[in-house]
This record gives sequence, C-alpha cells and structure tokens, in this order.
Amino acid sequence: MGRNNSNRGSGNSNRGGGGKGKAMKYEIRADIKVNGTVQRKDIIGAIMGQTEGLLGDDLELRKLQRTARVGHVDVEMDTKNGKVHGTIIIPSSMDNVETAIIASSLETIDRIGPCNAIIKVVQISDIRATKRTAVVDRAKELLLTLVNSGEAASKTVIEEVRSVLTVGTAKSFHGLTCGPNVESSSSLIIVEGRNDVRNLLNCGVKNAISADGSGNIKQELIDLANGKEIVTVAIDGDRGGEMLFMQLYDMMKVDHVAQAPVGQEWELLPQKTVTMCLQKKTEASKFKHQLDKKIAEHDEKFGGNKDWDKDMDEEFEKEAAPAEIQELFDKVDEMGKNKAIIRFADGTFSDEIGPSKLEAALGEAEEVETVLINGSVTEKVLNYVNQSSANTLVGTKEGKGFAASEDLTVWFAEVHR
Repeated sequence: MGRNNSNRGSGNSNRGGGGKGKAMKYEIRADIKVNGTVQRKDIIGAIMGQTEGLLGDDLELRKLQRTARVGHVDVEMDTKNGKVHGTIIIPSSMDNVETAIIASSLETIDRIGPCNAIIKVVQISDIRATKRTAVVDRAKELLLTLVNSGEAASKTVIEEVRSVLTVGTAKSFHGLTCGPNVESSSSLIIVEGRNDVRNLLNCGVKNAISADGSGNIKQELIDLANGKEIVTVAIDGDRGGEMLFMQLYDMMKVDHVAQAPVGQEWELLPQKTVTMCLQKKTEASKFKHQLDKKIAEHDEKFGGNKDWDKDMDEEFEKEAAPAEIQELFDKVDEMGKNKAIIRFADGTFSDEIGPSKLEAALGEAEEVETVLINGSVTEKVLNYVNQSSANTLVGTKEGKGFAASEDLTVWFAEVHR
C-alpha cells in the first residue's frame, strides 16, 4: 500500500482547456495495461507512431495536435510487479464522430516497445461543463508562478543570456534544428530534440542535428547521415533513448552510440559530461547486440504468458491516501516552497528545513518517522530520506530520477489526494 511508482503527466495537457484558440469539447479516457516496465514517453510514442497512417492524413494525430484539434496526450500510470497499469487521456475539439474514431484507433495498439499491451477505451466525456473549474485551477497555477518567479529570476540570468547566443547559431535543416556545420562536416551527431542541439552548441559542438523524437524520421535526415563518414547517435540514458537508437539504426547509417548517464538527458548535461560521453562512444553494432539481448531477456520474462493481464484490475484507479496522510498533505501546502519538515515517532514536528540542510538534518535526527516535502521528490532527496529511519515520505510530486523504494512508503499530493 502506498509504495508507488506512479507517473502522471503534467503541465501541458489541455484537459478541459483550449489550445491555440480552440476549446476542447471531449475527453477520451482509455485504460492501458502493459506486460513490462515502460515509461510515459514510451506509451505516448507508441500512440503517435502506431496510429500514423491508419486513419488517413486528415486524422493523423501529430497534424491534429499542430492545429489544436487534439490536445496533448496525458498518461497516468502505476508500475507494480513488473507491469504497468494506467489511463490514457486525450482532449479533443473535434466533433463526436471524429473523436470516436480517434478513440477506437487506440485499441489497435498491442505493443509498447518490446512489451505486450492492451488498450481499452473506457469513455468519451463532454468536458465543456468543466471549463469554469479549469479556469480556477489555471488561475491558481498562474498566481503561484507569479509569486515564485522573483526567486528564480536571479538564478537564471546567465542561462538566459547564454541561450540567446546559442539560438543565434542554431540553424534549420529541412525543419530540423541543427548546428551550423552539419552539412560541411564529415561527421554527424544525431540527437533526440532541439534542446539537445542547443546544449551541444553551448558546449562548442556544431555538427549535431535533432531527429525530433521517434516516429516519422525525415528522409532528408536519412540521406544526410548516409552521406557522412562517421555518424554518432547521442541518446538519453533511458528506454526512450534506446528505442530511438533502434529506430535510427534500422533506417540509416549509424557508426557509434554515445549514451548519457542513466536517467540523464543531453539537453541538461554540463560540458564536462558531454565531452566524456562523446569520448566514450561505443560501436553501434556492439550496442545493438547488447540491446537485442536485453530485449530478448525482457520478452522471455514478461512476454511468454498469454494471460499476463488476468491479475490486474479491470480499470485503473488511483490509490487514495488514508485520512492521516490527507492531513499531512494539508500541512505540506502550508510549508514554504521546497522546504521539508520531519515528523518524529512521538508525533512532534521539526522546524522547516531548507534543501541545502536536509541531508545533515536527517543524518543527525533520531526516531524519524515521516518526512514532508513541499516540492518535487528527486532521486537526491529520496537518497537522503532512505539513509534515515523514516518509513514514510509525503511530497507534492515526482522529481527527476525518482524510483520507488521497497522500504519507503511514498505519497504524492498530486496523485493520491
């Protein structure tokens, strides 16, 4: 109970709201079960990739999103016993017939990466009646952003100035963001997105080009790569990066692979790490062999049982926290941003603790029962808590690198409230 590896999309989902001037009318909710451990980006990538070309150009999901007829795909999911169960949420501004067609196309997806999957549409609901609630929630979010913006502004001055210089040197190659030397250089570095290109430019690497994620790889990129002496694919340190490599390897010339450290992305790597990863690149054929072996082992473990979904609930339901935890959620709301509080075994609470002092405070404290965090629970914070005697962690939402621990019960206000 409560040991949760929940992953909920945030920020850009247009649930109940409009995009680019178009109000969303309907919301598609589909239940998804996956026989293996996948990430949110894997599910979204499968939805975009496997429905492409199925319904014709007029109902192609990427085109519908660009014209705001379909909002961002959101996924709420929970991982348990090596399987994923969750809900896919897609807002639509189209009419009811077109929305129903999009919904039915989801049920044609039977694999997420190497894993078997089952998708079943639960309902299509009319969300226009909920607009007022969406406006109120958005107003709260904007107010919090306004209140907190002053603190963050001074920390990002250097980054903002640097980004202006970087954007100035970035080019476009048939719509793909790239460095200025991608055509003239004898070697090419292919990354996932435009922010990866800009970070590499910031580090002095001028021959990188974005693939714009997995899915429809442009023929111009394939031709460019096939004409280079050396092609290196620089992938993030996660399953999504590995899936992108597999796709590119099958479509074009790839000589080497440079993978970011586990859980990290190229767009956020400092220059020292960028240089190290590029120097330690491995042969693509060798990396492909290791990846094929890994996928085969995964398939053998999770793909052999045809009834793998029988022990899972009929529909995904978020686990609600008990009353005691709900009270702690209220206390978290009253705390300062990114502050922590320790609750001891006798029921007393510590004073608020800043992020820089949390590790020391937990190391010195005795009989720690619960740790409260008003903010994202990152891998670093999780390590601090795991080193204490705490058995419960109450936070706002998952942060970068978060992974569930068997010895720690974790509750998130954004998921379990």
